[in-house]
Amino acid sequence: MSSTPSAKGLDTERHAIALACRVLAARGLAPGILGHISLRVDKDRLLIRCRGPHERGLAFTRAKDIRLVTLDGEEGAPGELDDGYQPPNELPLHSEVLRTRRDVNAVVHAHPEAVVAADLAGLGVRPIVGAFDIPGFRLAADGVPVYRRGVLVRNRQLAQEMVAAMADRPVVVLRAHGLTSAAESVERAVLQAISVDTISRLSLQIASAGGTLADLPDDDAAELPDLGNAFNETIAWRHELARLQTHRSSRHTSKKRSS
Repeated sequence: MSSTPSAKGLDTERHAIALACRVLAARGLAPGILGHISLRVDKDRLLIRCRGPHERGLAFTRAKDIRLVTLDGEEGAPGELDDGYQPPNELPLHSEVLRTRRDVNAVVHAHPEAVVAADLAGLGVRPIVGAFDIPGFRLAADGVPVYRRGVLVRNRQLAQEMVAAMADRPVVVLRAHGLTSAAESVERAVLQAISVDTISRLSLQIASAGGTLADLPDDDAAELPDLGNAFNETIAWRHELARLQTHRSSRHTSKKRSS
């Protein structure tokens, strides 16, 4: 990334973040108005989904809703907070991760119901799947920590607590709240969140059926290949965007039929 990109040169990034917000919503990880995604621009600024005067939720995020702000929540360029736009209350959740983790450029904060429910039921994010979701298995096998306070992460002190709980891991579960996912790219951060949500849903289904969660045996884990970023991220993300387009088309068709 350029150290000082101009606000006008960030249209591609704004569009990508807006699409990622809509993917989160379509996947059920941010079905209402809560949640946001950010992307580091330089050492002092980030692009983040802000709330405008016509807020309708993540499913309806537009590129114009993605604004350039400083890590402290000030305008990142003239006019970025015009028209009634404001950074989310939990901006510190993003900025403290970016301040602390130089390996991270993107942060996703979402409120997946299954993740919240599984954690409150005492079901950790465990490597119960193998070939079903290999990146998800590896994410769970290396550990998904929990920040144990069900608070709005709205100041630096609380955000630093969350970052300490997260340590060097890509995802942290926020008790009675949701999750935070961090990665080099927006796409990977969203895909990580989807994997954690999927494992949480399966865990709840297993528990509700009277089953017992069991980690994948070591022998099976050793057989799992690394399919590479082209498959795990590029193709997976292409699928999410196509799925989003299909979801939008189906919704449009349903509206036409009902009108």
